[in-house]
Amino acid sequence: MLRLLRAAIALLAAVLAWPALATPVSDAARPPAPIELAAGVYMLPGSGGEPDATNLGRVGNAGFIVGRSGVLAIDTGTSYLHGRALLAAIHSVTEQPVRLVLITHTRQEFLFGAAAFREQGIPIAMQQAAAALMATRCDTCLKTLRTTVGEDAMRGTRLFTPDITYADPLAIDAAALIGRPIQVLYFGHSSGPGDIAVYDPRTRTLFAGGLLDAQRIPDVFDSDLAAWGEALRTLQALPVEVIVPGHGPSGSKRIITQVERYLDQLTTRVRALLKAGAPLSEVPDSTALPDFASWDQYDTVHRRNAALVYLRYEREQLIK
Repeated sequence: MLRLLRAAIALLAAVLAWPALATPVSDAARPPAPIELAAGVYMLPGSGGEPDATNLGRVGNAGFIVGRSGVLAIDTGTSYLHGRALLAAIHSVTEQPVRLVLITHTRQEFLFGAAAFREQGIPIAMQQAAAALMATRCDTCLKTLRTTVGEDAMRGTRLFTPDITYADPLAIDAAALIGRPIQVLYFGHSSGPGDIAVYDPRTRTLFAGGLLDAQRIPDVFDSDLAAWGEALRTLQALPVEVIVPGHGPSGSKRIITQVERYLDQLTTRVRALLKAGAPLSEVPDSTALPDFASWDQYDTVHRRNAALVYLRYEREQLIK
């Protein structure tokens, strides 16, 4: 009974903290209830799409793992209010303190909720390459979000400096922090600089961050495609049962296979166009991949991916 009462109070606090808007808040923008995927492992799902005034920026997934002596939070949402909602979700299921926040990659929908954790003195950790990229890029991200999502929804949100940066993921001793062994996986510059995954061996659950999206076109903008492919093959070899992707619904290892297929078809098609002498202007329209046409961001991110990969391969040819 006490646990149910705490849950109701915490979720009510999250809703009351939400910005008051002139129009009703959409379901996509409401603070989600935590979903327990496995024992002590929770996900807060995003809505998909790009951050805007309808979804209030809640497009990516976040989550947390509850250990014997504390909680590890994984990614924090697009805004201070998202961070508050994540804290409320954590407090709705456990009285254990949050010991650490891990940011898995440098995308705006995973970063800026950190302000809510910072004000409570909870340390925030990022791989050093991801932290460096955030420092150079994300002040502009924040300005854009204030325009696209709205000043009310972004109030209290600010750029931050991580409390902990690391090169070697082994420096993060989650077992000592939360009383539960957790593996932080880093594959070098793969889907992006400093992108990590978080693996809970007890439940075989993987928080994949920027390495994997489900039913959504993965963005290759910051990627090293060869290293990303190697990282995905390594993830395939892990005994994973549940995957929380950066975007989209949780699922099985099929998520890895689908992303591998997309990247393979994308690069194969673009190489064929380059070999045939197709101009860059024709590449986005000529790189249709029907297998993925129903995925989120197909009409935008996929077209950009095709042009970016073409330019990379063209540059490789010029260097040779």
